[in-house]
Amino acid sequence: MDDWWASLGKTVSGVLSAHGPAVPAAAHSYAPGDFSIHFFLQLAVILVACRLVGWLGKKLLGQPQVVGEMIAGVLLGPSLFGLTLPDLQGAVFPKETKNVLYAGAQLGVGLYMFLVGTTLRLDHFRTKARSASIVSLAGIAAPFAIAVLITPLLLGVPGLFAAGISQANATLFLGACIALTAFPMLARIINERGLADSALGTLSLTAGAFDDACSWCVLAIVLATFGGGPGVAILAIGGGLLWALVVLRAGPRLLAPLARTVEAEGGMSIQVFALVMIAFCVSAFLMDVVGIHAIFGGFILGVVMPRGLLASEIKRKLEPLTVVLLLPMFFTYSGLNTRMDMVNSPSLLLIALGILVASVIAKGGACYLAARLSGEDNRTALGIGALMNSRGLMELIIINIGLQKGIIGPTLFSMLVLMAIVTTMMASPLFELFYGRKGRETGELGALQRAG
Repeated sequence: MDDWWASLGKTVSGVLSAHGPAVPAAAHSYAPGDFSIHFFLQLAVILVACRLVGWLGKKLLGQPQVVGEMIAGVLLGPSLFGLTLPDLQGAVFPKETKNVLYAGAQLGVGLYMFLVGTTLRLDHFRTKARSASIVSLAGIAAPFAIAVLITPLLLGVPGLFAAGISQANATLFLGACIALTAFPMLARIINERGLADSALGTLSLTAGAFDDACSWCVLAIVLATFGGGPGVAILAIGGGLLWALVVLRAGPRLLAPLARTVEAEGGMSIQVFALVMIAFCVSAFLMDVVGIHAIFGGFILGVVMPRGLLASEIKRKLEPLTVVLLLPMFFTYSGLNTRMDMVNSPSLLLIALGILVASVIAKGGACYLAARLSGEDNRTALGIGALMNSRGLMELIIINIGLQKGIIGPTLFSMLVLMAIVTTMMASPLFELFYGRKGRETGELGALQRAG
């Protein structure tokens, strides 16, 4: 059987090499057509894997589709596909094509967060501003406090952090990793549960967005002091805040004519849709170029997009393509950078378990306590804590940067991957236990799902 799979891998590689070498010596060996051949094959494999694993996750584990897609992305990488069938995996996902997949992944996650922004209920945010602020601050402060305690211990283990890294930089990076919330995944879980326009959903999204933005800013500071220069941090924090203020202040006024045009015509024309897409691309570009992330550019534009027929038409035109075709590319790209075979000794497993437990207490526990102190009832606070504890592939993005920049080693990277997967898989069952069942009994959750 192993010989059969190896033969299949060589056959696929041979078919692809008919149009260009399947695994060329250098990226410049690829002609444009060779990239497209791999790209369409990759999309087909990604879609089959994501739909299948997502379906199995729903049926067997009660997980949302998005969690299955995250797991599928990891399975398509070196952790399973590349480990068991290296020839076939190398033929389907040659490393020279990863940049093409990366661009599609960023488009998918950026458009998805743009759609999420259009569903954000600002009236709920205003009524929940105090709770969201308290939850956000707790979700930042507690993880960094935990990082202060455990980083000196981790620095004593060879290979976890880069040799010569300062304790301050190591603490900041680990704190950012623990404080991170899986913002795109959080948004999709909320949407799939029918909570996108609820007070709980809005509070969780706004708190998660703030925590993620802070984590990216801290990462910019670490990169700046680790060799990137102070300009990196200044550009990221200053540029991100400036663009957010511009969009929030001027965006509603500039976009109002588009909304009036759509209302008058009873639908969105191609010209209006093109203008919306141009605005999205500019916002995503600016947030990406300053060093935050493109998804925040898409999200902040969606937040100020006029509600009504314009927002409905945007969702109708974009959502199916984004969710079904583009977003799975994001999960797969991150999965291709993930290895799960690095934590391979009892002592390393114990360290990985300690990081996991500390992360859950610091993020989920702190957000729960903060929500209770801000006046939320116990059920809502538990639901918020469960959702905020999810880290997903946003965690994979930030730790991939840490690995590429030489801040952490492959072993700590793998431990943080394990933490990301476990906390993400915990989110939906815990949310269902704490909030979902009671919500359906009272009719609250059912009504929200029908409305969504």
